[in-house]
Amino acid sequence: MRRNRRVKIVATLGPTSTNEETMRRLFEAGADVFRVNMSHATHDGLRKIHAIVRKLESETSRPIGILVDLQGPKLRVGNIDSGAVRLTEGDILSFVRREAIAGSGHVQLPHPEIFEAAKQGDTLLLDDGKLTLRVVEASDVRIDAEVVTGGMLGSRKGISLPDTELPLGALTDKDRADLEYAMSLGVAWIALSFVQRAEDVAEARKLTGGRIAIMAKIEKPAAVHHLKEIIDLADGIMVARGDLGVEMPVEKVPGLQKRISRGARNAGKPVVIATQMLESMIYTPVPTRAEVSDVATAVFEGADAVMLSAESAVGKYPVEAVATMDRVAKEVERDPLYAAIIHAQRIDAQATGADAISAAARTVAETLNLAAIVCYTASGATSLRAARERPQQPILALTPIPATGRRLALVWGLHCVLTDDPFDLDDMVEKACRIAYQEGFATPGEQVIISAGVPLGTPGATNMLRIAPVDDGTEE
Repeated sequence: MRRNRRVKIVATLGPTSTNEETMRRLFEAGADVFRVNMSHATHDGLRKIHAIVRKLESETSRPIGILVDLQGPKLRVGNIDSGAVRLTEGDILSFVRREAIAGSGHVQLPHPEIFEAAKQGDTLLLDDGKLTLRVVEASDVRIDAEVVTGGMLGSRKGISLPDTELPLGALTDKDRADLEYAMSLGVAWIALSFVQRAEDVAEARKLTGGRIAIMAKIEKPAAVHHLKEIIDLADGIMVARGDLGVEMPVEKVPGLQKRISRGARNAGKPVVIATQMLESMIYTPVPTRAEVSDVATAVFEGADAVMLSAESAVGKYPVEAVATMDRVAKEVERDPLYAAIIHAQRIDAQATGADAISAAARTVAETLNLAAIVCYTASGATSLRAARERPQQPILALTPIPATGRRLALVWGLHCVLTDDPFDLDDMVEKACRIAYQEGFATPGEQVIISAGVPLGTPGATNMLRIAPVDDGTEE
């Protein structure tokens, strides 16, 4: 099955969609990667999803990615005796560490890290940003904060500190257990929540040992401040606009989306745009015009993937949401301005032989109007470099490693095919041309350009280009 678009679609699974029939329909509608949110999923649920995805892979002969989104630390206030308390603008609310002294203007905050880091003037956001407080005085055992935006505060509501870099890692004990289980299944990607600094990604990388690709979610102001270092260490980046828009002024989010997206593209790392892309389709079968424009903006920007969250997880129209995103992406990529915008955003090749080869492949393919670029890849590095160039021609990624194909299912413009490594250079050319014909990328008489590393099968050693004509294989 060939997608007639470059951008990929990530569909989140949930109560609405976690069954074989719906997942099959989601895939047929355009989903390339399935996301599992471990804030809600269990290990048994993940195992069942993994089994269904592998069955779909077998039926369609197409690698399908799974993205396991780790929950990360959840900061919440404690229980409130009356269930909720009204906060009025100008009031002072005291947060205390011990439950025993909560009540009558005091709310327990069972997170000593917040008391260690909070300082006068810091902002506290409660209940997904609905309530805003500002720290007046802070100590190791008590924080007094003035209510700026009031309302009802209920028990166990979330709290965040956008001005404060907390001494917390991105991985809890639950995350470590979830990560280990995801790796035991052979999942392609994990998404790392609550990333604040590059060290958070480094900690996850030590645990994974290269067995799974790490996507850093940019949802904290601290992560924006350390963006370049995080991009350098991560395998991919997610623009998590929901939490980012809570912890930062919403008017800053569009600019940050472009900054993060271009930073990831410059580094050759896939970038996913997430949250509220077709939010109204949770309840209605058609999106708003503004939502369509939002998806289109991400596609014009050259994002590797666009993501559905609640729309496909709990919404009434999960398949329609994927189909809508698929249609919007195809229409944008057919737009006469699309190629010019992508070309204007193109970045210079990095100063390595492999990147120079990939840039040359794109130039030759466009100059000679070749049918496709074919990459042999073991680790995925060759295909990632080809995608970084954002060529006009489709990219066919050939790999003998299923895990590589599943990882690349997220990457812009890549059509992945699992195939054995070629025996020699002649077999390499013959196999590339045959698969390009069989997969519908080239017709007899057209030409493709092939990039690979010699010796064959050497990871990261892209050093060869070959232009070859395609036939229909009847001579065999």
